[in-house]
Amino acid sequence: MTNRILALALPALLVAGCGDNSKGTGTTTAASAPVAGKAAPSGQSWTDTVVKTADYGYRMGNPDAPIKLVEYGSRACPFCAQFEAEGFPLLKAQYIASGKVSYEFRDYPIHGALDIAPILLGHCVDDSAFFPLLEAMMANQQTLLAKEQEVGQKVQGMQGASPQTIATTFAQDLGYLDFVKQRGVPDAKARACLADSTQLDALTKATAKANADHNVQSTPTFLINNEPVELNPTGGAWPQLEQALKRAGG
Repeated sequence: MTNRILALALPALLVAGCGDNSKGTGTTTAASAPVAGKAAPSGQSWTDTVVKTADYGYRMGNPDAPIKLVEYGSRACPFCAQFEAEGFPLLKAQYIASGKVSYEFRDYPIHGALDIAPILLGHCVDDSAFFPLLEAMMANQQTLLAKEQEVGQKVQGMQGASPQTIATTFAQDLGYLDFVKQRGVPDAKARACLADSTQLDALTKATAKANADHNVQSTPTFLINNEPVELNPTGGAWPQLEQALKRAGG
């Protein structure tokens, strides 16, 4: 596990790994019969029902939904931001709200050190604030990463620095600290989250498990009922994912 922690701390930006899932590991199966939806408890909405999971993720929706959708995503990946903008609103309104589909987002540091700061800060909020902050980070991704190369070069010169120090440097110099402060996370709390070795270890273990269980090679990677969804890299993620959800009975 120590080697994996060191790998995550490396300042090299592994941007080649970010892209639509085109590994070709998905399977084509016969369409399932439509599944039944389920109303949320009185006075509640499934889109407001959010819990932390054992896989370093957060799940939105009916915990007993017959269709369980998981995304391994990166907050620094433009393809993930594109899905967030184009697909997530429709996913919430048409599928999660009905109780047919639950959606779990699992942070995956495809870019190594660059991803760690926004991940740790993204987990530095209450359950109810996880998805709003995720959406805000994705929507402002280009602005937050405007100095990515400049800060990356600075980090490359920080030989021997701890993963926490590197994460804090990225968070401070890219503007993530100010970004979360504007959204209700005090500076002291944010810095404590960046320095939390327990959270970093949890991320490291979850990343290793994702690799072992699902051979995640790109982001976004989607699973439906624990089966990988094969996406054509020449097409948008949401139209293809929606077809897969419909084939699963959504």
